[in-house]
Amino acid sequence: MTVLESDPVNVGGISRTVSYKGFHFDIGGHRFFSKSREVEDLWTELLPNDLLVRPRSSRILYRGKFFSYPLRAFEALWKLGIWESARCMLSYARARLRPIPNPRNFAEWTSNQFGERLFSIFFKTYTEKVWGMSCDEISADWAAQRIKGLSLMTAVLAALRPKRARRKNGAVVKTLIESFRYPRLGPGMMWESCMKKTRELGGRVELGRTVTRVAHDGTRWAVTSLDNAGVEHVVAADHVISSAPIRHLAPMLSPALSEGAMRAAGALKYRDFITVVLIVRDRGQLTDNWIYVHDPAVQVGRIQNFKEWSPEMVPDAAMACYGLEYFCFEHTGLWNLSDQELQELGARELVQLGLAESGDVIDASVVRQPKAYPVYDDEYVAHVATIRSEVEARFPTLHLVGRNGMHKYNNQDHSMMTAMLCVRNILAGERVYDLWQVNEDAEYHEAGERGGGGAGGLREVPRRVATTEKHA
Repeated sequence: MTVLESDPVNVGGISRTVSYKGFHFDIGGHRFFSKSREVEDLWTELLPNDLLVRPRSSRILYRGKFFSYPLRAFEALWKLGIWESARCMLSYARARLRPIPNPRNFAEWTSNQFGERLFSIFFKTYTEKVWGMSCDEISADWAAQRIKGLSLMTAVLAALRPKRARRKNGAVVKTLIESFRYPRLGPGMMWESCMKKTRELGGRVELGRTVTRVAHDGTRWAVTSLDNAGVEHVVAADHVISSAPIRHLAPMLSPALSEGAMRAAGALKYRDFITVVLIVRDRGQLTDNWIYVHDPAVQVGRIQNFKEWSPEMVPDAAMACYGLEYFCFEHTGLWNLSDQELQELGARELVQLGLAESGDVIDASVVRQPKAYPVYDDEYVAHVATIRSEVEARFPTLHLVGRNGMHKYNNQDHSMMTAMLCVRNILAGERVYDLWQVNEDAEYHEAGERGGGGAGGLREVPRRVATTEKHA
């Protein structure tokens, strides 16, 4: 087995850990929590002594006040004030009495769950920062994947019930989990351990390799890549597993895809991501793992507090390390600012939000992450279906896995499960499992018990397609 990784230093893709002067930080935050026992067991095998159990704490910053997230209904209504709370409750009642039938977009789906008023306060601003588009243009699929199982009523009941009873139909609502595992020096530890074990077992992991061509001669594959010195390398293979963005993979395939499939691949959209890392004097203003910033006066969308993910991420106890996350499109707007300009913007907005004082920022770094999020617009389902159909028909030994490889907004446990099931298909010599059903049922993503069964909640059904399954 040969793994070609374009990054010259790190493995893990968006789940890698970056280091700067002894400070460690994620590209986004990556909780290690899964309802798949197999995924949890693999994490334990890879890092038997380095996984911490961390309390989850995330809040929304809105109009200078912090609100717990997931929303705690009574707290949210109290902090909003009596008149605004009354409007929210009336809006929620209206949504329950007259829900929008067959919601097609994020705005409609979330308004059905929380009411239009709470949607506009706690979801609209942040979501539009993330995607750079109106909530009316975002598919309801995205809401169903990310927040299904959570509604205003769920939040009220969760606040009233004992912690051990916070369940829906017998399963813990994943959005409401209160702790998770986390590698003491960040998620990159997991993938570095995986690389080490792969090499120990005789596999090759080649860093700094940019794939330029994936050609099939009717019998085998020839995968061409360039190293950092511009030297070309070719690897022969019986099977190719690709986690590359579909839009990048499509033009590299030979024989070429049809004109229709190429158009579909070119139409897929991605949202890009910048992390401005600020090393600041720790005055205790922020005690969460991360916060969502619902303030249209600033451009930052989310702030990670890496010290609260793991104290070992920050080498100096007197300091904190914040990751200010800016969502953008590559080569436009924020992306084109210099690192210095981005650092100044981050420091200015941190002070503006009251999370630091002037002069508290000691140092800074910037990481740009292209294609962090596959965009769920109105047309993505049809485009992906076109590409998938042709790839499976013409290239049965080409396997698409992971978030960008499948253009599915999966978490890392779902992405891992697609790869694990892909290997089973290869060993079986046929597509026993349908990888596209991993996380197809949104209940799988946000509701379920940790460690609840094998195959990540998938079972083989008589027609030999893997499907999701709830666990009692």
